[in-house]
Amino acid sequence: MLKRDVSPQPNVFDRAASLLHPGFWVATVLTGVAAGFGGAALMMLLRGVQHTAWSYESGDFLHAVQNVSAGHRMVVLVSAGIVTAGALLLIRKFLRDGPGLSSGIWFHSGRLPLARTFANAILSIVIVGLGASLGREAAPKEVAAAIASSLADPFGLTNAQRRLLVACGAGAGMAAVYNVPLGGALFAIEVLLGTLALPLVLPALVTSLIATAIAWTVLPMQPSFSIPAYGTNVSEIIWAIVFGPFAGIAAVAFVRVVSWASARKPSGVSTISVSVAVFAIVGIASLAFPQILGNGRNVVQLAFVDQIGPTLIAALLVLKLAATAGCLSTGAPGGLFMPTMAFGALLGGLFGHVWQRGWPTQEPGSYAVIGAGALLAAASQGPVSATVLVLELASNANGLIVPLMLAVAEALLVARMLESRSIYSGRIAANMPSVNRKTQRKGVVSTAFDDLVTHDYSVISAAAACPMVLQQLLALGGGTLYVLDERGALVGALEATVFVDAPSQTAGFPLAAITAGDLASNGPFVDTAMTRTEVIEEFNASGQVRLPLVERGSHRLVGIVNRNVTPPSIVVPR
Repeated sequence: MLKRDVSPQPNVFDRAASLLHPGFWVATVLTGVAAGFGGAALMMLLRGVQHTAWSYESGDFLHAVQNVSAGHRMVVLVSAGIVTAGALLLIRKFLRDGPGLSSGIWFHSGRLPLARTFANAILSIVIVGLGASLGREAAPKEVAAAIASSLADPFGLTNAQRRLLVACGAGAGMAAVYNVPLGGALFAIEVLLGTLALPLVLPALVTSLIATAIAWTVLPMQPSFSIPAYGTNVSEIIWAIVFGPFAGIAAVAFVRVVSWASARKPSGVSTISVSVAVFAIVGIASLAFPQILGNGRNVVQLAFVDQIGPTLIAALLVLKLAATAGCLSTGAPGGLFMPTMAFGALLGGLFGHVWQRGWPTQEPGSYAVIGAGALLAAASQGPVSATVLVLELASNANGLIVPLMLAVAEALLVARMLESRSIYSGRIAANMPSVNRKTQRKGVVSTAFDDLVTHDYSVISAAAACPMVLQQLLALGGGTLYVLDERGALVGALEATVFVDAPSQTAGFPLAAITAGDLASNGPFVDTAMTRTEVIEEFNASGQVRLPLVERGSHRLVGIVNRNVTPPSIVVPR
């Protein structure tokens, strides 16, 4: 007989195994409140920057840009480059370094530097207001996530709970500024946590709903895009089937361009010349194509109602992507959500115009709606959240649900066959270390105890999900896995016994939502600048026979030190 508090229904969970305690729920409510007020404040700042820089009091951003002189436009864009360079140099000099939102959640158990994240968010809003071709959603996402991260320790949250709270905060920030409570919640758990596990849905919904409701006191309650009541016909369904694979290929191209640009951020004083030059070039291009400025919301709206001709669409497809890549290459912080939607809407609109020549319909703008959803899903690797976001963002889009889902499914399938990265992970992967057999053999880091150093060890990413951790540990047969962050720095170590203590840290969490970083334990280590005597003392103090060797400063794992002198063996880390 089942206990009274245990249900056989798969989506009803044992109360004793609840993943959340009262402190978590208090932190969840506070995070939702912070996301709502923070998002509203940042959007007011954005509005103020735009109205001041582009000299308008009413109307939309695109019309304001079109109404100013060429000289005015160039002055604003060059100013954006100067502001970007100056702010980045000051942030790097005076604020503690730390991971961004995605890397913080995936590799650092949700730990984000509060001051630096706030500074990047404010800079992001200012330069988007000045015309940078980046998304405005990055700032509210990061502010809410950083506040959530700062609440974790006071409320005694575990690593897994912190990651969940931070992801929920990021989703709530997006929900607040775009009025997408369900889409924001789904984005948090599907894209940022990588799973749609039911135990995680409720806190994501709570934070997004609270944030959206608070933002309504300042921001509009209506959907971001107004479109006619599009319906579905046979032509659109067949078009969606044909278009889906092309959307997947285009998404791969978009991700690779974004990744390439993100990997080329300048450092030092070169930041000034690169930023000014890039923004000046964007300004020159905007003299003929003002639509490339800003996050792309106006372009999406025009495409959704078929108010852009095919020739202009083709030009904007190339120029808008180039402008976004250029802004990223300066190191400027900003989002990619709306630029991705703009690229998809333009692509869908262009394919729609071609299709119309052979099979005309009465609703040409619907192709842009389907294109935006398909490309967003494939580029973000989030099909459910992307579909819901499009339906929430665009009023009357529910009539397109069948062709939209067909295009989303095909685009995602093709994209996953060609590229494992997304617009979010692609900006991190450019900095991830690779294993080089020759480098490992030569031992690039010299120490006073090289005869004790070996390279016989196995590593795993801190972002690896629990099933992969278990698989690796079983393959090792009782050995140690060293957990690394996105830059190859040592996070901790894992042994098979970790699953004995795991329930106290991850009770109630689905396995897919637990990462190696959540389970890793910090232990003793030695660094490359230590003397032989100091290493021996560390061995005596720890009682270990093997200690990880990290590079001083970067904390990058470069080898293993054995207590006893043995001939070094060389095995490429997994």
